[in-house]
Amino acid sequence: MIRTRQLQYAYPGGATLTFPDVDVPQGAVLLLSGPSGCGKSTWLALVAALVAPTAGELTVAEQPLSALKNIAADAWRAGAIGFLPQKLHLSAALTVQQNLSLVFWAGGQPEDVERIHATLQTLGVQGLAQRKPSQLSGGQAQRVALARAVLRRPLVILADEPTASLDDEAAGDAVNLLLSTARQLNATLVIATHDARVAACIDLRNKGQIGLQPLRIVRKQLSKKEQSEPDLQAHLHAAHYPAQQLQGSTP
Repeated sequence: MIRTRQLQYAYPGGATLTFPDVDVPQGAVLLLSGPSGCGKSTWLALVAALVAPTAGELTVAEQPLSALKNIAADAWRAGAIGFLPQKLHLSAALTVQQNLSLVFWAGGQPEDVERIHATLQTLGVQGLAQRKPSQLSGGQAQRVALARAVLRRPLVILADEPTASLDDEAAGDAVNLLLSTARQLNATLVIATHDARVAACIDLRNKGQIGLQPLRIVRKQLSKKEQSEPDLQAHLHAAHYPAQQLQGSTP
């Protein structure tokens, strides 16, 4: 679940974003829309406890985020949040299994090979465990990245522009995969996008079943400096998969 009240974020020396209040029940879907540069990534960064709001209240998965600081926030995020970035950040030097193993390493846990293979099997890519990212198709790489995001059975899944580089058929497959995976985990799913195809991909006749809610951010576009601060993908990449940086991957 995600609950916000009078949420604001002020960029140092720049604009202040004021977000509408939301109440998203556990297991429901929030479609976060708006043009590029309007603040969608900032909202995701707030929900993931990567940055603190300037004002307002924010509760995610029954956890008031104002109570989390530094190491506690990192530990909470590792267990509660799954993230599917637009740039998948799979380390080219590692196999699929090793990429997923980093999730346990970053969380201070021993590698759980059985869970890795079970998760890959659920997403239909169980035969790819020993391949490297360069040996995957675009669709296979996205499934592997989703497997990494849900490996620890998070309570909230954040998907940032998951269809941006996909054709119509692949975009539909990606949205359906996100919805079905979130249902299996009873995870709250947030899809942040400016792609109008995403809403069309979700069968609105099932609105009551999946608990679809819209949240559209409409405001003057942020400057390039503001868009890059906070950089959600870089923050999450460093917080969850620091070993990839040691392998030479670039966030």
